[in-house]
Amino acid sequence: MKTKNIRKIVLILFTIFILAVAFFYIFFKNNEAIALSKYGSRGSEVTQIQTKLKRWGYYNGNIDGIFGSQTLEAVKYFQRKNGLTVDGIAGPATLKAMGIYSSNSSSSGTSSTNSNDLNLLARVVYAEARGEPYTGQVAVAAVTLNRVKSSSFPNTLAGVVYQSGAYDAVTDGQINLSPDSTAKKAAQDALNGWDPSYGAIYYFNPKTATNKWIWSRPVTVTIGNHRFCK
Repeated sequence: MKTKNIRKIVLILFTIFILAVAFFYIFFKNNEAIALSKYGSRGSEVTQIQTKLKRWGYYNGNIDGIFGSQTLEAVKYFQRKNGLTVDGIAGPATLKAMGIYSSNSSSSGTSSTNSNDLNLLARVVYAEARGEPYTGQVAVAAVTLNRVKSSSFPNTLAGVVYQSGAYDAVTDGQINLSPDSTAKKAAQDALNGWDPSYGAIYYFNPKTATNKWIWSRPVTVTIGNHRFCK
């Protein structure tokens, strides 16, 4: 009887041990992979968050790697502007929108898709807005991405870019030019969530525009030679 009781106790303790190890791995290791930052966090990820939010105009504080009240409000502001859950926590969805990834967060297939989208968007920027202020180049990229999100346009980047009559650069072949480093950076900033067009889905040059309809659209901002509108 004593031997059987000892075996039962050992089995129970072993089961508890296995469950504890599994819980530790699922909870702690997954959180580590997600690399979630929130109020009170410190480190390089917080520095990345602050750097990006400051560049995009969401954050005015010091880049010190400390997730304080100013960083919290900046993250909430970014979340509101980008249709994310407004909780002030830089979780997976928010980090992805900022273009911050852990080493385990994306597959090779996703990376390939992101690379293709970046290249196509950079070609749009270079063909349509080279010579414009940098903010204006990002805004052109943002308009293209806003169209993807809009129900009035195709729901893929390629579909938006190659929609008949949508871009002069496609019609005249300039879409096939190789983008420079500035266009690539502008495209990446737009993909990361910066939208200096303020949600615009159209833009035009008032010096050359002949379409009367485009002049009737509500203007969100003017940057360089382009007016951005909804």
